[in-house]
Amino acid sequence: MAPPPWWLRREVLVGLALGQFVSLLITSTGFSSSELARRGVNAPTSQSLLNYILLALVYGGTLIYKRRHLTVKWYYYLLLGIIDVEANYIVVKAYQYTSLTSVMLLDCWSIPCVIVLTWIFLKTKYGLRKFIGVGVCVAGLVLVVFSDVHASDRAKGPNPLKGDLLVIGGSMLYAISNVTEEYFVKKSNRVEVMAMLGVFGAIISGIQISILERQELRSTHWNASAILPFIGFAVAMFLFYSTVPIILKICGATMLNLSLLTSDMWAVLIRIFAYHEKVDWMYFVAFAGTAIGLVIYSYKGSKQIAEGTAQVTGAGDEEAAMANRTAQVPCVGDDGPSSNKEFASAATASR
Repeated sequence: MAPPPWWLRREVLVGLALGQFVSLLITSTGFSSSELARRGVNAPTSQSLLNYILLALVYGGTLIYKRRHLTVKWYYYLLLGIIDVEANYIVVKAYQYTSLTSVMLLDCWSIPCVIVLTWIFLKTKYGLRKFIGVGVCVAGLVLVVFSDVHASDRAKGPNPLKGDLLVIGGSMLYAISNVTEEYFVKKSNRVEVMAMLGVFGAIISGIQISILERQELRSTHWNASAILPFIGFAVAMFLFYSTVPIILKICGATMLNLSLLTSDMWAVLIRIFAYHEKVDWMYFVAFAGTAIGLVIYSYKGSKQIAEGTAQVTGAGDEEAAMANRTAQVPCVGDDGPSSNKEFASAATASR
């Protein structure tokens, strides 16, 4: 029986579907943060605290129940926690100074950062087709900017330059966090990584809140309009963090960050159907361009599929068997068998 075409292979469809799921989650966190900023709530670390607590309780409880020992030293998880907390802090802080569109647009800076980091540290190889796919995705996103300018509906914040610089800095930290998490998931397992990230993220967030946001939390008028965005942000982030390691196993950090580009387009659909706003026709062209770029990046030729299958079935020694247990389904974004070392923020959102 002939194998199905590449675009109907399970790993391709699952990778694309999960990528759009986390893109929707990032869109919801963006709207929650924007709504809190509009109401004058300036507590970015507090927004992320509940997410880290949920990660620690759910995955930490699972880790304790299964009585697993750590396979990665705890201080490496501490460093990951610091990077992740500060990335979330900086990007959420940016909503106080610039627009939602600017934040979600500039967050795509994490893509070239991820490509460089995976190429240097994970030895991932990228062919010409991969760069074409990235270029088409980014070109689709650039159309969003022209659409905003053309429609004259791009709301400016009080200090757009400061907000834009914060987003760029946060997206670089997201890239570091994504690639580091990818490496840890490959060495250990998803439950351990999420549990330790939750524990150290909650501790670091608690310390930072006591120093930077204590007065802000006291002065905030806590009612339903302030509490619901907090809860919505935390739940969406928890689902995002829980799904990201699965995407990392299937297709790697670069594909994850490319998928998050469509969060801008999902934001447009929410504006249309939830807020009944009119949007420019270029948004739909941008969405189509980004989708085409994702398909180009995901394309895997029959020769590459055969090589990946031969690599898995031909691994007979103990080391190869261990690698097969820990690292994944063949990556939909690989350019060859060596790209299985990339198994991706956020982010950004983003992310």
